[in-house]
Amino acid sequence: MKNNFSVKKILILATILVLPGFLYYLLKEKGKNRYRPLQIYGAKKATGTFHTYRGKQIPDTIYHLVDSFKLVNQLGNTVAFPADTQKITIVNFFFTRCPTFCQNMNGEMARVVDEYQKNRLLKFLSISVDPDYDTPDVLRKYSEQYYPAPGKWDFLTGDKATIYRLSRQSFLVDALKDTAQQNNIIHSPMLILVDPQRRIRGFYDSGRKDQVDKLIDEVKVLIAEELRHVKNVGF
Repeated sequence: MKNNFSVKKILILATILVLPGFLYYLLKEKGKNRYRPLQIYGAKKATGTFHTYRGKQIPDTIYHLVDSFKLVNQLGNTVAFPADTQKITIVNFFFTRCPTFCQNMNGEMARVVDEYQKNRLLKFLSISVDPDYDTPDVLRKYSEQYYPAPGKWDFLTGDKATIYRLSRQSFLVDALKDTAQQNNIIHSPMLILVDPQRRIRGFYDSGRKDQVDKLIDEVKVLIAEELRHVKNVGF
């Protein structure tokens, strides 16, 4: 009986001693950055060179990048992209006279803004594809329904040719005049996720709540990726 009691005591003591180490192993090794990195969209080109990461040679790749640009916001101020090398940016294209999905799209954009209102890594840009009509004053009145925080969410206008080029060539979405309906413009309903390196990391259909929920979740993945990147480069 005494021997059984001693064995039980030994087992309990061993469990107490071993369990913390086992949990540490699970957290450190099994739980180490197991998320899947977000996809990088657009054309890719191998450079033929390599870099070393954790003892492994990884091929260098040139990715599609969103061009830098300057447009004017609803307050009449010039807004530059990228505003800051550490900013994650979410972009959409709309226009104030839009007869279809723009109202819902910006409502969903507002939902994402609310989720990350206090996060200084996030910036939001809504670009008008009808800049001839959507002057800063028109955009200011339109944007008031969403209560955009200054510097957090800008509604942008500017040169039409520049905006259409950015839409198609940089953000990889359509924007074109609707020849069948007056004052209508065919454009994408997508919310576009762009990382601080100006690479597109996701397209999310604003007409689907589950897609916008996915964007909210994947922003967290991108934030973790960026924080890890900053740590690895020694800042």
